[in-house]
Amino acid sequence: METIITKQLYELALAKIDELLPQVNDKTPLDDPKCIELCHYSDIVEFYEKEYFPIPVPSFNEAIEQRLKEEKMTKKSLAEKIGISPSRISDFLSKKAEPSLSQAAAICKVLKIAPAIAMQF
Repeated sequence: METIITKQLYELALAKIDELLPQVNDKTPLDDPKCIELCHYSDIVEFYEKEYFPIPVPSFNEAIEQRLKEEKMTKKSLAEKIGISPSRISDFLSKKAEPSLSQAAAICKVLKIAPAIAMQF
């Protein structure tokens, strides 16, 4: 049976979550009725948001660009840290070339990017 979650139910679930959050904490037993209710409403919100507000997974080059900005790091600095030329980093970002597995792993490590993002190529 397919579950249909309307915008009205979604908004109700958000309101109930706001109401329940102050009443539930890490020490609340999982079988506590308020904890169960909170989980139920959280599931509704998660389902609705996955359907209507999906967050796309960035491509590897988008993730590299974003992390370079966040870390205030230059392409040259990244290149030096992983032992390749800055032009090679530019090639990866422009999709003219793909990094080798070891290069991708090094980029992930330096920029703290989830390896699963690198494997999307």
